[in-house]
Amino acid sequence: MNVSELKTLGDLKKINYQSKSIKKEMRENLIRLTRSGKELFEGIKGYEYSVIPQLKQAILAEHNINFLGLRGQAKTRMARQMIELLDEYIPIVSGSEINDDPFQPISDFAKTKINELGEQTPIEWLHRSERFFEKLATPDVSVADLIGDVDPIKAANLKLALSDPEVIHYGMVPRANRCLFVINELPDLQARIQVSLFSILQEGEVQIRGFKLNLPLDVAFVFTANPEDYTNRGSIVTPLKDRIGSQIVTHYPKDMETAKAITAQEAKWNSTININIPEPARDIIESIGFQARKSEYVDAKSGVSARLSISAFEHMMSHAELRLIENGEQEGTIRVSDILAVVPAITGKVELVYEGENEGPVFVAEHLIEHAIKQIFEDYFPKIEKLEKKGVETPYDHLYTWFYENDALELHDNADDAYYHQILDQIKPLEQLLNKYTPEVEGDLKYFFKELVIFGLVASQKLSKGRFENTSTINDLYSSYFS
Repeated sequence: MNVSELKTLGDLKKINYQSKSIKKEMRENLIRLTRSGKELFEGIKGYEYSVIPQLKQAILAEHNINFLGLRGQAKTRMARQMIELLDEYIPIVSGSEINDDPFQPISDFAKTKINELGEQTPIEWLHRSERFFEKLATPDVSVADLIGDVDPIKAANLKLALSDPEVIHYGMVPRANRCLFVINELPDLQARIQVSLFSILQEGEVQIRGFKLNLPLDVAFVFTANPEDYTNRGSIVTPLKDRIGSQIVTHYPKDMETAKAITAQEAKWNSTININIPEPARDIIESIGFQARKSEYVDAKSGVSARLSISAFEHMMSHAELRLIENGEQEGTIRVSDILAVVPAITGKVELVYEGENEGPVFVAEHLIEHAIKQIFEDYFPKIEKLEKKGVETPYDHLYTWFYENDALELHDNADDAYYHQILDQIKPLEQLLNKYTPEVEGDLKYFFKELVIFGLVASQKLSKGRFENTSTINDLYSSYFS
C-alpha cells in the first residue's frame, strides 16, 4: 500500500481499507511478528521467561497495562518499545486535533467535514513514531493537562459562547486518540486526577467542564509505578487499579551473566586507547549492585538501579584511561585500583537506611566495593573461612609472613605499568599462589589477579589497608595495632 497515493476518504474506500482499534492492531501485529520468528523487545535482558511472556499475554488480551517495579528495571523502555507493534501508518481526517478515524469520526470537526465533503474528505497519514505520548506524573499535573478545559481566549477570538463545544481545548489524552499513551510514576498523580481517568479507561468517554461529550477514545494506556511510591508519595486509587487489565511485576537481573550483558549493552564508552578488561573486573562491578541490594546499610524497598553498575563500569574505564593518558601509554589493563575509584558512581544511586546515614555514603560505597571484591576473590581462590582450623596450614600463610617481615606495600592508583609490575613482582608468595590456583593466567592479567588476592585478603580482614590521597597502603594485619 503506497500511502502517498491515498489522499481522500474515497481512495480508502476503493482499496477496501479496514479500520481497527489500536489494541486490536497491536494484537494482530504481535501475532504476525511472533509467527515470523522476529525477536520482540530487543535489548530487554533477563525477562525472557518472566515479564515478556506476561506482557505478550496482556497485549493479546487487549488490556491496559501497569508495570510495577523498582527503579532501573526497564519499565519505561519496554513501554517505549511497544510502539513497534503499531501499524507503520494509519489514516486520519486532515486537520483533526484528535486523530479522527475517517471511517469512525468522533469529533464534531471531523463529522462536519465528512458530512460536507463526503468521499472527497482529505486524509493524512500518521506514522507510528507520531503515535506515542509519554507523561511523567507529577503533583502539579492537572485535569486540564490530561483531559482538557474550556479555552476562553479561543471563545473570544471565535466569538463563541462558553457553552459551545468548539471552545474546548483538548488535553494530552484526547490528543493521544488511536495512540499509545504512557504515564510514568502513576502513584505520584494526585487522587483527583486519577479519578478523571476512570471513564476513559472503562468506557473511553471524556468529561470536560460539564460538557457531555461523546468521545469514545481509542487509547492504549501503559502505566509505570514504583512500590516505594505507595508509602512515600501516594498510591494508585483502588477504582483506577481495578480498571487496569494487567499489572506486571518487574525485577532486577537474577544472575551475574544477565547483569553483565545489560551493562555491556548500556555502558557508553568511546576511547582511542585500548583497555583490556579482565572478566573478574566485570564480575566485581556487577557484584557491587548485588551486594547493595542485600546490604544492611541500603534501603531495599527503594531498590538499586541497574544504572549503578553501568555508571560504575564507565567510572572504572575512565579512571584507567586517565591513568594511561597521564603515563603516556597507549594501551593497558584494568586494575583492581581502578575499581576502587568508582565510589562516585555509587554514592548517588543508593538510598541509605538510618545505619547507612550514620556511616556516610562514602563509607557505604567503599564497604560495597570491598564485599564485591571478596566475593569474586573467593570464586578463584580458597575461602579463608573454610581453611581456618587451629594448627592447619593455609595457602595464604607465606603471604601473611611476607607482609609481616616487609615494610608496607604502597600501590599508587596512577602508577605506570613498569612501577606497578615491579611492586607486585617483589611479593614471591603471590606468584606461587597464582601458579597453583590460576595457572592459565598470563601477562598483564596475572597482575590483576595479584591485586585481587591482596585486596581480597584485605576484604577478608587478613591484611590491613590504609588510604592516603591516591595511594593504598597494604600491611600486615597486626602491625596496624602497634603503629
